[in-house]
Amino acid sequence: MTERTDGNPGFWRVFHDKFVVEERYMSAAARTRLYRVAIALMLLGSVLFFVTLGDILNKDGIAGTDDPMQSWLLSQRSEPLTTAMIILAVIFGPVVLPIIILVVTVAWGLAAKHAWRPILLAAGMLTGVVLAQIIGRAVGRSRPPIEQMLFGPDSTFSFPSGHVLGAADFLLITVFLVFSRRKHIWPAAIGYAAAAVGIFFSAISRLYLGYHWVSDALASVSLSMVILGAVIAVDTWRTARIPGEKITGELSKADTSTD
Repeated sequence: MTERTDGNPGFWRVFHDKFVVEERYMSAAARTRLYRVAIALMLLGSVLFFVTLGDILNKDGIAGTDDPMQSWLLSQRSEPLTTAMIILAVIFGPVVLPIIILVVTVAWGLAAKHAWRPILLAAGMLTGVVLAQIIGRAVGRSRPPIEQMLFGPDSTFSFPSGHVLGAADFLLITVFLVFSRRKHIWPAAIGYAAAAVGIFFSAISRLYLGYHWVSDALASVSLSMVILGAVIAVDTWRTARIPGEKITGELSKADTSTD
């Protein structure tokens, strides 16, 4: 029973309406562009990831920059810079970042008319965590020497960087889900630029503190591009509608109108 006899919606109707996906209308060309962007991100991210992985296994190419970059970062260490990097590592770490994500998704889900976007954000983040665990164990790459680590020893696998992947997923997916509903492009451009800055500082803090190689961070960004592309594709498939299409099992106004 979806509606009470007194005309007020019942509990299950209210629950359904809360979680039903909101529809947004756009031209067929605009929807096609979104799909193309999604495919491009997934393809580019996949290629970059597997090229990086191949270089790591062969110890050449991109992986050849790991030792020189690590040596340069070691030479730049200072007490104030180390303190700043530790703060960044904590913010993007496995304790604080999940709390931030939980607060954002729960608050967004409660405040929003529809919970689709916060649910999609949570799903994207969970996908990143699962991929990092599977790939880390499959590749089994060692971290830099323990004596180089400035924030306590870490004997887990190095590839990919879970810190960088989590930060990139959270920032990029959030920017897309927030600004994809805006008509103007410039807010999204500012959002993605801010996300890029956040990802950079997340990566540089892990490298500076001695926990990852450059190629680890690059692989994490590559994986995040794939996840972002998948989120864009799923969101477009489920929410983007062309005027006149059938939606949520019912005909749109354009379909039900009569002459």
